[in-house]
Amino acid sequence: MKIIEISKDKFTVNGICAAPNTMLKCVSEVVNMSQYDINLFHKVYREISEELGVETALTLHQMFKGTQVNFPVRFLDSKCVKEMIIQEYNGTNIRALAKKYDYSEKSVRRMIRESTEKEHEKNQINQKRKKDKNEQQGDK
Repeated sequence: MKIIEISKDKFTVNGICAAPNTMLKCVSEVVNMSQYDINLFHKVYREISEELGVETALTLHQMFKGTQVNFPVRFLDSKCVKEMIIQEYNGTNIRALAKKYDYSEKSVRRMIRESTEKEHEKNQINQKRKKDKNEQQGDK
């Protein structure tokens, strides 16, 4: 049996916050209907309910209804993965890194190349600044 608690500004289904109070007109009836016939749900909510439970489907409905949601293919943030690849790169482990992070070897090479190019540019800028600073000090 589902436990529904209604408070001033939100409600919870088994402890999961689902929606602001203004959106709760029919939620308890939906939960009651779902106990009898999950086939009444829209296909996407039915699939979510079957895999993750009715409460999760209701929460997702309240959070995202009416909006188009795209889930990235990769679970990890690409910038973070790039940083990890660069840190772990030892000059010979491109294949292992590609396999570990589920990227192609070409992509790993590109990430490393871009990082090396940026580092090279930074070094050139720093050398130019040092040179300019030394020249300014020499002029004094």
